[in-house]
Amino acid sequence: MDYEGGVDFLNQSTQLARSIVRQVIEGGIKDVVVSPGSRNAPLLIAFHEAAKKELLTLHVRIDERTGGFFALGIAKATQTPVALLCTSGTAVANYHPAVLESWHSQVPLLVITADRPARLRQSGANQTTMQKDFFGDATTFAADISGSEYDLTQAFSALQTGPVHLNAQFDEPLLSDGTSEWLNKIVAKKFTKSQTETKELVIDEEKGVLIIGHDRAGIKTDLIAEFIQTLGWPVIAEDPLSFPNSQAHASLFLTSEKTRASLQPNVVIIIGRTTLSRSINALIKSSKKEIVIDPRALIVDVKRTADEIFTSLPILTMKKNSSPEWIAEWNSQSDRAKSALTSLPNWGEANIAKAISSALLVNTTVFISSSRPIRDIEGFAVPRDGVETFANRGLAGIDGNISTALGIASQRSSTVAILGDLAFLHDVTGLIGAEAINARIVVINNDGGGIFSTLPQNNVEGFEKIFGTPHGRDLVAIAKGFGIVATEVRSIGDLLVEIRKPIKGLSVVVALVPSRETNAKALKDIYLALA
Repeated sequence: MDYEGGVDFLNQSTQLARSIVRQVIEGGIKDVVVSPGSRNAPLLIAFHEAAKKELLTLHVRIDERTGGFFALGIAKATQTPVALLCTSGTAVANYHPAVLESWHSQVPLLVITADRPARLRQSGANQTTMQKDFFGDATTFAADISGSEYDLTQAFSALQTGPVHLNAQFDEPLLSDGTSEWLNKIVAKKFTKSQTETKELVIDEEKGVLIIGHDRAGIKTDLIAEFIQTLGWPVIAEDPLSFPNSQAHASLFLTSEKTRASLQPNVVIIIGRTTLSRSINALIKSSKKEIVIDPRALIVDVKRTADEIFTSLPILTMKKNSSPEWIAEWNSQSDRAKSALTSLPNWGEANIAKAISSALLVNTTVFISSSRPIRDIEGFAVPRDGVETFANRGLAGIDGNISTALGIASQRSSTVAILGDLAFLHDVTGLIGAEAINARIVVINNDGGGIFSTLPQNNVEGFEKIFGTPHGRDLVAIAKGFGIVATEVRSIGDLLVEIRKPIKGLSVVVALVPSRETNAKALKDIYLALA
């Protein structure tokens, strides 16, 4: 160390790294997910020094793709930004799926990618590509940084509505030649969410329906519950585990055109997006008036159309109340669907979703993967409360589901993740991690892409090879290969035993279910019965 009058002389890369880390801490970011590398060494060292002084929590993931989704999970659970750090080259590209999900769900990620100096771009230099503006329109703000200082004020402002990308150029030398005393005067602060303007919504209609998308447009469930109580309309929730007064099995009984005609609303209010069921979207289209509540209409879904669009939950003024006959008609259809479901196979995907949903202990956090699991819970679970739910519905992909679930679980005491077998295999490297996380992953294993057996392409030539994609893998053995406790179940009774066990550490439960064709037939039979 070289000192002159007590002043520490630092290389430019270390100065820039410390400037960024200081502002990250002072901006209220508590969690940082990093992946190893050489070019990001200045930031890795600075973040590690800050973590040693307990100014933030450092999470290490060797794979940038899983690291991105792990950070996404933390940000979802904490509702505050999470910083994400990688080295240069292909590492940056591995963040892209998580950044896209972050953008489309407006989850704040501060993505910091380390880069070579700009003079080395397009010169044949090792591990150097065009990282500037790499994520294109999928960020709220992006900057290409060089020098020894950078002001993050604009970046933190942009984090209010989604992901931010900072591409930091680091020149050699990359290693710090100073001490960690630079952290002594830094004070961690709390990230504050900006307030949005609240407008008034006047309701003068008896025959209306409230429809709540699974991600709730980022609005807290307790606020929506108050909105529901004031509104007094029938409620369709893609997530029935968060809204106990929603209509049970709505996505099922609305598959009938006759039922949709009898329940045609004059007005629908939609909170968020409806991404799961064609039947519910068909009901929306039949309505005379459509009102949308979703902040994404300002930045992400700028072409979304409706008769009225609100970008925050409005204050309701009710001129008319829902008629008792209208509510009774909806309840009657829910009861009819409930009766029809008694014909379901006891050990099948529909009943499994129903059983898991009812057996979840109060105060459990639940992550539900895309594809069939989230649709089965929407359709077959009985509405309830007492659990907290999450899902990746920004782009509704099956990638990164394990990592997102574990990121959420790192912030909670007891978490259950419900995944399909392909979602499990797609992100199996997400199981690699050294942190003490209490999570149970339940895998519905039908040996392939079960959702495709329920879609129009189920009879095309080559279906099994290009859509069904059977993997034939022993998922219990795979989980055990990662050093994780794993077990297989083949009955509702055995499944419930596992679900009700206390969750300590990471474990996997594989539910080996009947064939995809058997499940598709069971669904078809229910639709016919309700028609």
